[in-house]
This record gives sequence, structure tokens and C-alpha cells, in this order.
Amino acid sequence: MKTLAALVALLATPAAADCRLALALGLDVSSSVDAQEYALQRDGLAAALLSPEVKRALFYTPDQWVALAVYEWSGRWQQALILDWTDLRDESRLTEAAERIAGTSRSYRDYPTALGAALGFGAVLLDRAPDCERRTLDISGDGVNNEAFAPSDAYRAFPFGDTVVNGLVITGSDPEVAGFYLSQVLRGQGAFLERAGDFSDFEAAMTRKLEREIGFAVIGAMSPLPPDR
Repeated sequence: MKTLAALVALLATPAAADCRLALALGLDVSSSVDAQEYALQRDGLAAALLSPEVKRALFYTPDQWVALAVYEWSGRWQQALILDWTDLRDESRLTEAAERIAGTSRSYRDYPTALGAALGFGAVLLDRAPDCERRTLDISGDGVNNEAFAPSDAYRAFPFGDTVVNGLVITGSDPEVAGFYLSQVLRGQGAFLERAGDFSDFEAAMTRKLEREIGFAVIGAMSPLPPDR
């Protein structure tokens, strides 16, 4: 009877909270992004995090939480962390993170588009993330790689492991950007690409993307990519 009582007590005890996703977001601040577009991107991310859709995805289970980090990227050496790893365990922490992002001043403005370096920075950032069930890197941008090494070189050189890499492209200024992300940037099973027609669409696109990747992985929107990209 004591054994049965102990088992019942164990089953009745809530599971310890754990991290289901470490999510790193990289925002493009290269020279192709003007001041107004930067504000739409920064404020769009902050608003998307506080949207009802994303809150539902974040808090649908109280025992599993999401860790978030955000950085800006541009040229080979131009990456800046604007939100270090933050546990989004409740709405107060989420609001604090969104306010931190919204209050950010642009880190760089006159440098090219070094996507390989941006991916490498994200991989190193995720390498020191909290211990989570899944790891996802999400890169937003409006152009193709035009400086330093290619994304394929980053995937060979940096510690990606089982990290999934998704993308959000702003297609208005470069018709080649979506194809480049599909063929060169996305990585891992279930990786997907979200599109915004221009920066005014960024908030809506970011909301859709966050809702999808914060929830459990959805397979089928596009063919899975090999994990060793």
C-alpha cells in the first residue's frame, strides 16, 4: 500500500518546468534597410511577440517554456546581440523582452549582407543557449549574400548540430531573395520560409512565423531538408 501511495503521489506531482525551444532571431540591418524599414522590422517583432496568436503558442502549456535571443546582423564582423537568452515563462517576462526589443537603437547601418557570418553568429549563440528540447535559428533579410563566406561554408564550420534554420524574407527589393533562402539558408527537418512583400508586412509575417515555430513542429508545408546542410 505504501508503494501504491507513493506512486499516486508521484503522478499527482506537477512535472518540473523545462524548455521546449531555444529560439534565436537574426534581424537584417544591412545598408539595404533604411531607417523607416528598420523601425518597421524592430517594432514589428516586438508587436508580434505580444500578439494573441504568439501568446497562445507560448503559454498553451505552463510546464514547458521557450527561451529567446535576438540579434542584428549585417557585414562579416557586424553582429550585435540586442536580447540575450531570456526565459519566456510568463507574460511579464514576455512583455519585458518585447519592450527591450522596441527600445533598441540600430547597431549598424552602412554594411553589406553577410548571411554566412549571420548564420555563424547564430550558431555560436545557440551553442550557449539553455538546455532545450529543440533549437531553432531564424534569419530575416531582404537580400542575398554579398560579402564574406557563403551559408554552406557556415554550415560546415560552425556548431549547428540538430538546429533547424528557418527564414523570413522581405521580397520587395530583391526578387532573388526567396529562392536564395530556399536553396542556401533553410536547414533541417521541417524548416520553412515565411514571406513579407515589404517591411510594412513584416509584423504579420513575423506573427505567422513565430506562431508556427514556437508551437510543435509542423511538417508538410515544404519538403524537409537534410540535417547536414
